[in-house]
Amino acid sequence: MKKRVSVLGATGSIGKSSLDIISRNKDEFDVVLLSAHSKGGELEKLKNMWPSAVCVLSGEEGGKEKLLGAIGSAGADITINGISGASGLEPSLAAIEAGSTLALANKETVVMAAPLVFRLAKEKNVKIIPVDSEHSAIFNLIQAHSGGEKNTVNEIILTASGGPFRKMNLRELKNVTAKDALAHPTWKMGSKITIDSASMANKGLEIIEACALFDMPQEKINVVIHPQSIVHSMIKLRNGAIYAQLSKPDMRNPIHDALFWPKTAPLSLEAINFDCLTLEFEKPDIQKFPMLDIARQSTGLGGLYPCAYNAANEEAAAAFLRNKIGFLDIPAITKNVLEEDWSGGCTEKEEILNADELARKKAIFYINKHI
Repeated sequence: MKKRVSVLGATGSIGKSSLDIISRNKDEFDVVLLSAHSKGGELEKLKNMWPSAVCVLSGEEGGKEKLLGAIGSAGADITINGISGASGLEPSLAAIEAGSTLALANKETVVMAAPLVFRLAKEKNVKIIPVDSEHSAIFNLIQAHSGGEKNTVNEIILTASGGPFRKMNLRELKNVTAKDALAHPTWKMGSKITIDSASMANKGLEIIEACALFDMPQEKINVVIHPQSIVHSMIKLRNGAIYAQLSKPDMRNPIHDALFWPKTAPLSLEAINFDCLTLEFEKPDIQKFPMLDIARQSTGLGGLYPCAYNAANEEAAAAFLRNKIGFLDIPAITKNVLEEDWSGGCTEKEEILNADELARKKAIFYINKHI
């Protein structure tokens, strides 16, 4: 029997990669729901390719409510959430409520609301499968090398490309533009996540996410710069052995794994050529990329601090994309927002959404001070 699949954010990079994998395996999957935010023309083309799928444009008036309703009624076996940013939280919750396996590329879901998300997933007996290349690697490495027992893992090592500014100094970083930041050396992604990669806020979010997904304290999650983006993360076991997952930088790899989980299946993508391969690793410079340490502080404090970190960064990154602030203002604004008290509870949707809204207002206040 075919798996019924919902693809949220179908016109974005994750959605396109997901539909490519599905189109290669039409005997295995049936698309039942496609969503986009504002690209109605592209969504209409997808409707022609997948005529039986319900299509929802979430950015139009009433679109959010329509999307949440469609997720609830789609009857999907697996929902791929490729929506960017905090707006992906409620669709994730709706998929879990509907009893669908959640293939999660939207890291903000876990960053903002981990206690709520995992409580609800347990109640609904829903599996959450990470689709980020790093967390997918860790998920599969833990399954393969520790029998699924997290307590045999002593350390998680997240790899980071270092983005386009890896070799720049602080003086040079003061003058970089959004166009510079969008020129990622190894990955093709949406604009927001590409800016986050340049500031390493993305890796900060992944530290927070890894803590929640794998029940590890942040001091056991380390980051290493790996510019080739071939090693997608590593685990170190208690016996000192380190295991790594290697593949070309292509999001179709983790999406394929999530779609077929718990089984494995052949995937005909470009293989690594070890005859001409050099792998480099280096320590991240936290003076140039303070978003890493700010993320560690937020996850250490717990409560709504990770939610506030995400909201402040989203607003600052958006302002940088609009050329309203400088690149180094992104961590400064995020840090200012986190100096407020975010120690409230984070087990109910409304308190999380309220904190997200408040953190955005505070971030906008600091952004306007820079204009």
